Amino acid sequence: MRYKYQAIDAQQQQVSGTLAANTEREALRQLQRRGLTPLYLTATDSPLQSDRTFRGNKPKQKDILIVLHELTTLLESEVTLIEAVESIAHSSHHPFITQTFTNIAIKLRQGTAFSITLQTSPLQLPWYLLQLVEAGELTGKLASALRDALNQMEYEIQIANEMRNALTYPVILIVSGIAAIIMIFTIVVPRFANILKNRGDHIPLLAQWVLNTGMLLNTHVEWLVGSLVVLLVIAIYLFTQPYLRAKLKDRIALLPLIGMWILEAETARWAAMMGTLLENRVALLHALELSAQGIKLPRLNAKLIQVSKAVKTGSTLSQALQDNDALTPTGHNLIRAGERAGQLPRMLRSLAKLLEESGRLRMKRFLLLLEPIAILVIGGIIGVIITGVILAITSVNEITL
Repeated sequence: MRYKYQAIDAQQQQVSGTLAANTEREALRQLQRRGLTPLYLTATDSPLQSDRTFRGNKPKQKDILIVLHELTTLLESEVTLIEAVESIAHSSHHPFITQTFTNIAIKLRQGTAFSITLQTSPLQLPWYLLQLVEAGELTGKLASALRDALNQMEYEIQIANEMRNALTYPVILIVSGIAAIIMIFTIVVPRFANILKNRGDHIPLLAQWVLNTGMLLNTHVEWLVGSLVVLLVIAIYLFTQPYLRAKLKDRIALLPLIGMWILEAETARWAAMMGTLLENRVALLHALELSAQGIKLPRLNAKLIQVSKAVKTGSTLSQALQDNDALTPTGHNLIRAGERAGQLPRMLRSLAKLLEESGRLRMKRFLLLLEPIAILVIGGIIGVIITGVILAITSVNEITL
């Protein structure tokens, strides 16, 4: 709940503002701790109103990321955890965030561990952040663990944005091309078909095929639109199912060029997470289990599960990875060298960076091929349609090309 107040500070100046507190008594205590003498205090919303507001107006991911950066910076500046959390609770961030941190502060004062308060909070946080916070509490390096988790969050957001941005233009190109083809078939071609409908015997086969297709689509345009809508709904539904989306991604990973791009991106994510977990003193077996959770490619995930089982039986990580063909030869060599030198986390980070750069190059090559192929295919289909229409016109007028 948020309270609006007016008060007198130590310099006898009148100040005003808002603060978050569960009760009016707690709000008065907060003012007193700040050295303020309250003149006016009133609740600006009720808990029920706040809940409705939060459900309809959740903060964006970037807002949560900014708040976590602020919390990490405060901890790195040797501000105590409770003071850092209360500072955010009294800030001007999104009301959902300030209320959440107010509840976290209350639980911290009751003796609850920070990692548990984050797990039970309504904030949408990645699973690895919770694990790293727990590890940071155990090792006394909470600020460092949070910083590593934020770096991983930013890395995954960056990869997702790069893939989304890279595919935006090809998708627009393909959709607009399909729309243009449908428009030509349903609007342009039927006009010529009506004019030439009595000369069917003298029209070339290609022209007949184009005109008949145009008339068919024009006659059943409602069915065409309905079918497209149904297919779009089915595609959206299937894409929202994690299992089916993972299966589709697994099939795409078998394709040339794009498959290697997806595989390297997933492997880079695994290597970066493994390096981060091991740097924060998470046990190797536990790190293997946790990092495998972030892999959405079933084929690679199955290999990593076998790697984890092999390590449990006493095999080294490099040998288990090589036996299950989970990495490239370069990756196996880096992991083996890291184990021998006692620098496994560092080598995993290096491997992640190497695969990330390789993935970017493959993405550029894929796009360089995808765009001209899409243009050629769409242009070819439109060319066939126009050729059919021209053949029909010239055959009617008995023009020899």
